[in-house]
Amino acid sequence: MDYAKINEAAMGYKDDMTKFLRDLVRIPGESCGEKGHIMRIKEEMEKVGFDKVQIDPMGNILGYMGTGKTLIGFDAHIDTVGIGNIKNWEFDPYEGFESDEEIGGRGTSDQMGGIVSAVYGAKIMKDLGLLNDKYQVLVTGTVQEEDCDGLCWQYIIHEDGVRPEFVVSTEPTDGGIYRGQRGRMEIRVDVKGVSCHGSAPERGDNAIYKMADILQDIRALNENDAADTTEIKGLVKMLDEKYNPEWEEARFLGRGTVTTSEIFFTSPSRCAVADSCSVSLDRRMTAGETWESCLDEIRALPAVQKYGDDVTVSMYEYNRPSYTDLVYPIECYFPTWVIPKDHKVTQALEEAYKGLYGEERLGNAETEGMRKARPLTDKWTFSTNGVTIMGRNSIPCIGFGPGAEAQAHAPNEKTWKIDLVRCAAVYAALPTAYCK
Repeated sequence: MDYAKINEAAMGYKDDMTKFLRDLVRIPGESCGEKGHIMRIKEEMEKVGFDKVQIDPMGNILGYMGTGKTLIGFDAHIDTVGIGNIKNWEFDPYEGFESDEEIGGRGTSDQMGGIVSAVYGAKIMKDLGLLNDKYQVLVTGTVQEEDCDGLCWQYIIHEDGVRPEFVVSTEPTDGGIYRGQRGRMEIRVDVKGVSCHGSAPERGDNAIYKMADILQDIRALNENDAADTTEIKGLVKMLDEKYNPEWEEARFLGRGTVTTSEIFFTSPSRCAVADSCSVSLDRRMTAGETWESCLDEIRALPAVQKYGDDVTVSMYEYNRPSYTDLVYPIECYFPTWVIPKDHKVTQALEEAYKGLYGEERLGNAETEGMRKARPLTDKWTFSTNGVTIMGRNSIPCIGFGPGAEAQAHAPNEKTWKIDLVRCAAVYAALPTAYCK
């Protein structure tokens, strides 16, 4: 494989990729409102010569290049979060900006740069004759990830009937190769009480007070150690082989966490005892934790046990319509996933990267020092569509994408042109490295 030629071809498309990304930035496309992004991606896929381009009933776009036997996927979610407080932006988030090295605007790192590099990676394969009867490339622009990560791929796998041999997530990786992430789930705790007049609170049963006890236990679950004498052992216990057979990967991904994110109550008035109280919990999971274990852990807390049948612990469900008005309900459970460091997919991506760029992460004058201080193969802090691709459906998944995690959801979001180029080159080289 001629790596120099691949890199040269990718550099040759830098201006095309820049224009494509700037066009996407100018089109607002928050979750459930991505139609404009999808249509612009369709236009670019057709322009560069994809063999087949489809938009499925949910609104995801699927572009195919080549006709070989092994299907290799490159996924980019193309929805964005909102802009937040506009006063925190130094430029128009939808007009964005461009300098010699940077492109600014909402979605540049998270993560429309990924679809840009994937589209042009596939074009480079075609231009250089890298496509053969061994593989076919699928580039997906997927919807609703910011609302419900992985929902799009649950639909693609189970309703579209598409199952690649492996998938590259093009979420931002700061120049590194990412082989996993912690999972997450959204838990709800409901507590019942009995209202009465606030002048005689002893006549009622205050649900807020009961919840206050439970919240202290939840805080302890997150903050405590795991000593034998500790009644509520902290989530740090999952890093210990005594408690977790998957402790080694748990240490790689990092410990799980739990925090209270929302609180609700009902009461007849401000002059009454509250008759219900509910909270939402954000639970991050490491290797070895499942949705069942996380729910059971909350149910086993002393304060939850104390209040018995007055407490219900459950998981949220997502059922918001896509921009095509399709509703595809799913539990708000986003499993942990990690691909082994010696997996064939991991090794192939490392081979493609090292053949092009060597042993270290690369960046530019602003980012290179920070990037080189980190291992080339690492993991994400946040969550991706890999929760469904590999977490729910056991399709190997690995990450390599333009931009930076720290830019995600932040004001003044930006990415780097050289990242677009390098990712397109690595994508172009990967299938040949895998299928040789």
